Amino acid sequence: MDYRKQFLVEPGKPFKIAEADPSFIDPKLDKDKAERIIEANRERIADCHMRLYAERRQSLLIVLQGLDTAGKDSVVTHIFRLVNPLGCRVTNFKQPSVEEQAHDFLWRAHRVTPERGAIAIFNRSHYEGVLVERVHRLVDRAEIMRRYRQINDFERLLSETGTTIIKLFLNVSEREQLKRFKERLDDRAKQWKISEADYNERRYWPGYMKAYEDALNACSVRHAPWYVIPSDHRWFRDLAGSQILADTLQAMKIAAPKPSVDLKKIREIYRRERDRMGGKQRRPPP
Repeated sequence: MDYRKQFLVEPGKPFKIAEADPSFIDPKLDKDKAERIIEANRERIADCHMRLYAERRQSLLIVLQGLDTAGKDSVVTHIFRLVNPLGCRVTNFKQPSVEEQAHDFLWRAHRVTPERGAIAIFNRSHYEGVLVERVHRLVDRAEIMRRYRQINDFERLLSETGTTIIKLFLNVSEREQLKRFKERLDDRAKQWKISEADYNERRYWPGYMKAYEDALNACSVRHAPWYVIPSDHRWFRDLAGSQILADTLQAMKIAAPKPSVDLKKIREIYRRERDRMGGKQRRPPP
């Protein structure tokens, strides 16, 4: 199944978030089969990342958005576990600092965009400025409309200078979120994640859904598409997300650079060293 096509918010076509089923799963798959595909996707992502780092001509920006418990942290942990941390950076966008508030709302995002050869993952992102700030009425509608335009201009700049952009909205249902909050309450290892604010924000659920719907419609463009990933089932979320990421990386046609040394000369050096060592392998330590 082509998840890049299935879950794409088609640019220029109206998207209704109510029509995106957060509990959807591929009926041809089960959890065990999905895990095998996810593992293959992890290997594809790691291989592409290695070549991306070596090539140093392109970069990849991954934007993860979703309400609490949608799985942003888990996607990073599960999908990128084989990726070398060298050349891959994760930035978590929390409440703006005093320094960040003294700049335009895109400043904190632009300063952590990926350099050539790198992957940058935004756990939440510059879209907070048209989501949280809109829902809590910290900015008016005129400012929101300006920010949509500024976001599109910002992402176009990145795209035109060699950065491929993938944006994933992890779509979790209100009922599933409440269930996961309960899991956190019952799991001592996760209790630190719970706060009263989590439950207070649920009062704004319709506002968040409308804010996401408008942002997805305004900012899903050819050079920076949005994908809406069903996230009620963790295994399917990871499957669809990893498939989209692996397919996108492969479509970037990343070419490993040619050797910068004379391989014939290096092989001769190797042979001399092998002969000097008597052609024997060192014994492993006891």
